[in-house]
Amino acid sequence: MTSIFHRAMGSAFDQLHPQLRRRFSVGLDSGEACTGHGVMDRIWHGPAYVKPFLALGASRNILVPRTGINVPFTIENTPYTDSYGRETVTFVRTFAMPGGPRRFDATMVHSPERDCVLDYLGTHQHLATDLHLTAEPDGSLLIRSGEHRFREGPVDVRVPELMGGDAEVRESYDDATGRFRIRVRVTNRYFGPLFGYEGSFTARYTDVGTHGVRAGLRPVREEARA
Repeated sequence: MTSIFHRAMGSAFDQLHPQLRRRFSVGLDSGEACTGHGVMDRIWHGPAYVKPFLALGASRNILVPRTGINVPFTIENTPYTDSYGRETVTFVRTFAMPGGPRRFDATMVHSPERDCVLDYLGTHQHLATDLHLTAEPDGSLLIRSGEHRFREGPVDVRVPELMGGDAEVRESYDDATGRFRIRVRVTNRYFGPLFGYEGSFTARYTDVGTHGVRAGLRPVREEARA
């Protein structure tokens, strides 16, 4: 058994930098969780008219409606088995913003049916996004979002392009500094740039069997549909 990211990438996973391979091997098989601590050099958002969209998402820990420079940052990647028996990995990002921390939550599973990693956004997994992972020639990881779906009760609809955001995440490892570098950019094809951040962090690995899943990492509600 391999991690959900290895399963999604197949043999291309072996082309990643060794430190990225370890970080994205976090899972039930490895028995490891990964916690990153660092600084976001810049957190930005688009023009004023995107603020209501960001504020709405922030109510469920989706996106961040604030800007900042040199913002302390933590990312927690912890594997667990969800209530539907699926291997799940948390991607809980906490930004220590002036005035109080802001969180951007996600939980990820592998979807064999969709041949990708499925990213459930927010505290209630109302938004599900296909993620496609690619190893770049320099050993970095490129993640691009695909289809977005909104799910609540019997409702399961594709999010229109007018309302959705296309995410691009680039993560690499800097051998000179011993730090991971990350750049995230979310855009809308009609309204332009919505939100993003870039910075670096170091990683620490812990044993999940010993430490378990920290309270507050799992979503309030879990969605069965993949």
